[in-house]
Amino acid sequence: MIVPMKKITLFFSARHHDEALLRLRQLGVLHVQDVEHRASDDIQQIETTLENIDRILKLPELQLDTSQISEESPEKIIEKTLGLLQQKDSIQRELREYQEISDWFERWGDVSYSSVQALKDAGVYIRLYLTDKSGLSRIPDEMQVLVAGTSNNVVHLALISQSEDEHLDLRQDSIPQVEPGEVRSRINLLKKDLDEITSKVNSMAAYRDMLTDYRIKLEKNLVVSRVKAGMGDVGDISYLQGFCPDEAVQSVQKVADSHGWGYLVEEPDDLSQVPTLTKNSQFINMINPLFKFMSTLPGYDEMDVSMIFLAFFSVFFAIIIGDGGYGLIFMLLTILMRIKFKKANREFVNLMFLLSGTTLVWGLLTGTWFGSKTIVDCPYLHLRPFVVDKLDSFNEESQPFVMLLSFIIGVIHLSVAHLMAAARKHNITSLGEIGWVCELWFIFFLAKKLVLGVDMPGYAMTLLWVGLAIILIFSNFQRNIFKGILVTLSNLPLSVIGSFSDIVSYIRLFAVGFAGFIVSSSFNAMAVGAGIDSVLSGIIAALIMFVGHALNIALCTMSVLVHGVRLNMLEFSGHVGVQWTGKPYEPFRE
Repeated sequence: MIVPMKKITLFFSARHHDEALLRLRQLGVLHVQDVEHRASDDIQQIETTLENIDRILKLPELQLDTSQISEESPEKIIEKTLGLLQQKDSIQRELREYQEISDWFERWGDVSYSSVQALKDAGVYIRLYLTDKSGLSRIPDEMQVLVAGTSNNVVHLALISQSEDEHLDLRQDSIPQVEPGEVRSRINLLKKDLDEITSKVNSMAAYRDMLTDYRIKLEKNLVVSRVKAGMGDVGDISYLQGFCPDEAVQSVQKVADSHGWGYLVEEPDDLSQVPTLTKNSQFINMINPLFKFMSTLPGYDEMDVSMIFLAFFSVFFAIIIGDGGYGLIFMLLTILMRIKFKKANREFVNLMFLLSGTTLVWGLLTGTWFGSKTIVDCPYLHLRPFVVDKLDSFNEESQPFVMLLSFIIGVIHLSVAHLMAAARKHNITSLGEIGWVCELWFIFFLAKKLVLGVDMPGYAMTLLWVGLAIILIFSNFQRNIFKGILVTLSNLPLSVIGSFSDIVSYIRLFAVGFAGFIVSSSFNAMAVGAGIDSVLSGIIAALIMFVGHALNIALCTMSVLVHGVRLNMLEFSGHVGVQWTGKPYEPFRE
């Protein structure tokens, strides 16, 4: 559930606001929001320092002897390291420039700029040109041209003339105003300097732990500085506002009374500004890692759908993965992770146990184990008794039933959404949601008719007209009933079409799961279709199966994120009215 919040305004002496903030950090329950938006030099300075630390921490992590590190402060270490990095960048830039000149000499040879100038003074002009082979035909015969070489289909030409005005209609290449020997000497010196600077920079890795701790300290200081910048001031009184869970209001009041602060506790006026804090059982909290991965959170004025999300997502996961063998792999990997990584996120581990378990159950019911019929029929494994004939993946007649099952899951899922929306409204408009439930079941029967060719029951049309009547009358119920009907009617056609599309979209459960089954079966056929009559053919078959099933597992897992999550985040959430606009509850704490 979403924890109710109260809006709290605290007043205290401006001279003692540092002490007040310290007490609030120790209490750690108030989600502070800005009262004012003031620029702060402290914030800018801390943010710049954090950026510099991040740049330093991105340097290679080397195993160095930390016993010889100096007692310099973190500020000095940052300043020194940034200076070294700046020197390194400067040397690398100069080295690149000289390397480009060196490459020029590699193409043209050791052309001496001073010698060319001496020839110019003597009345002999040398100009260098670049062209392709076709450009050679455009050179007049009377021109004295030497071909210096060819590289990458580019011809290097030297025009020798006794006239300063004599040119070729080709791209001219300038001669570097430096001697080849000077370039080589400078490159060697720069490389030596670069090695020395790099060694000094690498030695700063010994301070990584110190800078990491300093970064944590600065992040805390940054939070305090932002709170200070967002506080309001009236004369000698400072004040701040924030949101606090109902259950923690008394603790704030107690601290305020003990330190002589004034306070005002009230209901939030703008619900869009209130942070969201969810509180559920340990079982339902398994879904939290998925929410964090997707950065999604319901708004404070929305519903917490964690339980429904978890229940249906585990079903979607099982059907989309669709293979008990893959579920077994997920289960074994989860057990290994739990054993090897003691600090692994417990919620994520529990979620993987649930998803692996539902996939194993689906594999038992459908008889799908690595896409092989041989495995399920093996008398020693006793898997065949668990297979439901209408779900048997190797029975072609099961496909229409699995499609039907997908539609059933869809209509139940969306019906639950509207029932939840009805329970939340607490007024007569909740009947409009009941009307949509009737409409959804009519659409379900219609989808069966259009997709599977199953005749609609006689009461289907009753569901249609009763549902439409309830929706029109109660969805926007008001004193002028006809005005409310017109408001509802303006959006009703598109809403009905959208609902039909939503229910039909659940067929993706069948389609994606069936596609995974076909892929796994095809790789099995590729591996053993020609038989295994030697050690080499056995190795090749094993390799094909390993690569094929690994690829299929990866594709199925991606499909879960694309399709399984979508059915909850879009179809279900759209019907229940959850837009995932929440911002997390982040209390001001140490």
